[in-house]
Amino acid sequence: MKSQPPDHAPEIAAALDLWFQQHGKDYPWRQTTDPYAILVSEMMLQQTQITTVLSRGFYARWMERFPDFATLAIADEESVLRTWEGLGYYRRARFLQKLALAIVGQHDGVFPRDLATVRSLPGIGAYTAGAVLSFAFDQAEPIVDGNIARVLSRVNNDPTPIDSTAGQKRLWAAASQLLQHAKSPRRHNSALMELGQTLCRTAQPDCIRCPIKTWCRVENPSQIPVKIKKIVLTEITERVFFHQTPAGIWLEQEQGNRRTGFWKLPALAETPSKSLPPVLHRSRYGITRYKVTLWVHEKMPDNQDQSTGEGRYISMAELPTLPMATPHRRALNAVLTLQNFSLQDPP
Repeated sequence: MKSQPPDHAPEIAAALDLWFQQHGKDYPWRQTTDPYAILVSEMMLQQTQITTVLSRGFYARWMERFPDFATLAIADEESVLRTWEGLGYYRRARFLQKLALAIVGQHDGVFPRDLATVRSLPGIGAYTAGAVLSFAFDQAEPIVDGNIARVLSRVNNDPTPIDSTAGQKRLWAAASQLLQHAKSPRRHNSALMELGQTLCRTAQPDCIRCPIKTWCRVENPSQIPVKIKKIVLTEITERVFFHQTPAGIWLEQEQGNRRTGFWKLPALAETPSKSLPPVLHRSRYGITRYKVTLWVHEKMPDNQDQSTGEGRYISMAELPTLPMATPHRRALNAVLTLQNFSLQDPP
C-alpha cells in the first residue's frame, strides 16, 4: 500500500487550510500561543473529551489556579491533584508538575523550541512535543493522534493496523509528507485533528461535507482504520466502608499506586460474604482495563477488624479541599445525601 501520491498533497493541504479557516472551532487554547497553556490543554485532552474539559470548567479552573510554569512548579502536590480531580488519569497532573520543575530549573522558565530538547522533558512524547511546537510556535512538526490516524488511514485507504509499529511508522510519514505543503503548521495540524473530530468520525463519517473527499481513496470507511488490539475489561470488586463521628469522616490516603496522595473511603478488610455489613451504596466505574463495582458498607462493630490502611478523621469543612478520586467522592456524596434524607424524613 503506497502513501498518498505527492502530487495530491498540495491540494489536500490547501483544502484543509481553507476549511479550517472557515469552520475551525475557537477553543480557549487556540486563542493563545503560550506553550504552557497549550501544553495544559494537550495533557487534559489526552484521555478526556473536549466537551468534558470545557463544559465542566477543568481548563479554566487549572489556568486560574496555575497560570504558568513558575506557579505550578512551587505548588504543593495536594492542591495540584485537587485541581485535577475529575479528569482521571492523575499521572498527567504529576507529569505536568515535573515538567514545570524541569522548565523552571533547567530552562529558566522558558519552554524550549527544538524538538530534541522538548522530547527530553519528563512526560513528553512525540505527539505532545509536535503539538506544542506547532501550536505555540507554528513550527513544522507533524503530529498523529487518534483523529489524525483515522483521517490519514482513510485518505490512503490503508489497512495497516494503526496500533502496530508499521502502522505508526506509516502514519507519521504520511503526516510529515502532508505537512510540507502546509501554509501554517499550526492551522494544518489543528485542521487534521478537527476533521477527525467532526466529519471523519469513527461511526457515520460525514463524507459528503469532507473538504478532502476529492482525494480520499477509502472504499469502506467503517472498515478503516484497522486495529489489532482489543481491550478486554477485567471485572473487579472494591469494598469500602463509611464511618462518621463528630470529629469527621474517616478517610484513608492512597499509597504506592496511581492514586498516591488521594483520599478515599477506607477499604474493608477481607470479610466472608455472609458477614459483610449492610450496603449503603453501590456504583460502577471504569479505569484503564478494569470495570469496578464499588460497594460502600456500614461500619462494622468496633471489636472487628475492618480497615486495611491508615487514615484520619476529615471534617466536613476540610473535605472539599482534599484531592479525592472521583468514584469515591461521588459515592461519599451519595451516602451523605442518603443520610440527610433519612434524618429529615424518617420512615
